[in-house]
Amino acid sequence: MRGMSRRQFVTRMSAAAAGAALWSATAQDRALAVTAARAVRIGGTTLEQAAAPVGTGAYKRLVAGPGWPLVVRGELAGAVAGRDDRRTGLASFVQFTDLHLADTESPVRFEYLAQYNDSAYRPQEALTVRGASSLVERVNSVRQGPYTGLPFSTVMATGDNTDNHELIELDWYLSVMSGGRVTPSSGDTARYEGVQNSGSASYWNPELSFQDTYKAKGLPQIPGFLSGATRAFDAPGLDVPWYTTVGNHDDSIEGSLPDLGLLNDLYTGDRKIEGCDDATAAKLATALRHDPAQAVILLGTLLGNGGAIRKVTPDERRRPFTPAEFAKAHLDPAYAGAGPVGHGFTSDAAHSGHLYYTFPLANGVLGISLDTTNRAGFADGSLGTAQLAWLESVLKSHSGHWYDTDGHVVRGGSNDSLIVVFSHHTSTTMGNLLPDPYHPFEGRHDGNALVSLLQRYPNVVAWVNGHTHENRITPHGHAVPERAFWEINTASHVDYPQHARIIEIADNGDGTLSLFTTLIESAAPYTTDFGDTSDRGLAALYRELSYNDPYATPTARLGSSIDHNTELLLAHPAK
Repeated sequence: MRGMSRRQFVTRMSAAAAGAALWSATAQDRALAVTAARAVRIGGTTLEQAAAPVGTGAYKRLVAGPGWPLVVRGELAGAVAGRDDRRTGLASFVQFTDLHLADTESPVRFEYLAQYNDSAYRPQEALTVRGASSLVERVNSVRQGPYTGLPFSTVMATGDNTDNHELIELDWYLSVMSGGRVTPSSGDTARYEGVQNSGSASYWNPELSFQDTYKAKGLPQIPGFLSGATRAFDAPGLDVPWYTTVGNHDDSIEGSLPDLGLLNDLYTGDRKIEGCDDATAAKLATALRHDPAQAVILLGTLLGNGGAIRKVTPDERRRPFTPAEFAKAHLDPAYAGAGPVGHGFTSDAAHSGHLYYTFPLANGVLGISLDTTNRAGFADGSLGTAQLAWLESVLKSHSGHWYDTDGHVVRGGSNDSLIVVFSHHTSTTMGNLLPDPYHPFEGRHDGNALVSLLQRYPNVVAWVNGHTHENRITPHGHAVPERAFWEINTASHVDYPQHARIIEIADNGDGTLSLFTTLIESAAPYTTDFGDTSDRGLAALYRELSYNDPYATPTARLGSSIDHNTELLLAHPAK
């Protein structure tokens, strides 16, 4: 500050900060202009606009903010100039993940554990079905990949399609995907019987005027919210074929407890636990993560005399489903939608409960859907030996060459296809190697084993997954460039930012491939009106409430620019 007054110093620093902000805004504008110029069409995607929070209060409103530009990632291959002019589109599809369509009136929920696990209770969860249907509307309106212009060939939902493994939740999921009349309520559909009208200060009671802990943190009172949330509506269904991958919430109680049939009576009964003392809640939260047997004992104690119990209307439709029933439901003609029959599952799957399969993504591009759940319970997953062997046989049959475990080239398969692998779990969340109780002598294999296998097959270009509720794109590099692939992990559609992802594959005609990843949001308006409980108004509230969940951290799940709208380059596998 020598030779300069404090006021002059502050003035110059303010001017410099303003200049830096202007430069940043200008750079952003330039990046968005380049992004739009390279695309066929950006409308309806986060390349055009994205939700942004505004306001200084505890409760943030959302508005339409600027779009996010395309980020070119060259960790696995260099970007060659002129590739836009040479590019040939090969495939264009959409990933949904972690929809978590939730029966919020179910007796088998752990809302009272929200302070220990933010997924136990979310203020927006009564709107999951409407929110998912609004996402379907977005896909139907966008229709094509923004960089290849190719129409979407399919939508793949990569697991946790249901929240609590219930038949009624599965019906809602299948109805949202295929289209039809949906009533997002269980028990007595004429009245809501969940924690959000319990009168307990531990939950957001949207229609009541008293000050619960959520209203104290800024959440509003919304008259008519619950009657609107449980009102029947007509879901349009997807206009394109769709497929399903299974997740841990589609396989176990609350995605954690193994489904051994011990709690079926609780699912379909008339007693719902709405609260307990903090010490018991802490013990139960720990047991759900580490000791399922202890969790069942604690639940019994709460039902006996240790918890706040509410009488609800029993409903047999809340019964948990088996893997075989999961596949069988997809084969029901009532859920045919835009096809295909079974949405990846066959009558053999409905008999065996084996929920892994292959399907065509496009001409010359194969999709492989894996079942990474472990029926021993717990949130994380793994692969059984039989499925891993099946996967390798599929990779061999669709690869003209591959590498053995010593790194030597092997020539083989007659059907040379690019391959995209889908699963619920990620490479870092497949450490659950507990024996499957239904196949106790079968080995289990973690994410590192799967990465090693996939890197032996150059035709594998991507592994697409969910589970973490975060946007994250990871390069799996290799000293041999054609053995590298990208892992594409997308945020959930229950927690903010409520994204889905368009993925396009293109041949650049220069020895490289480009994988374009573009995030999309639901078709709901960005701005909300607390007096609007129409279908569109509720879908908008679904997004805004998710941002304001006091137990969640929305920005942590958003990811950075390199996890959003990207061009992922990699070497084209040699013939």
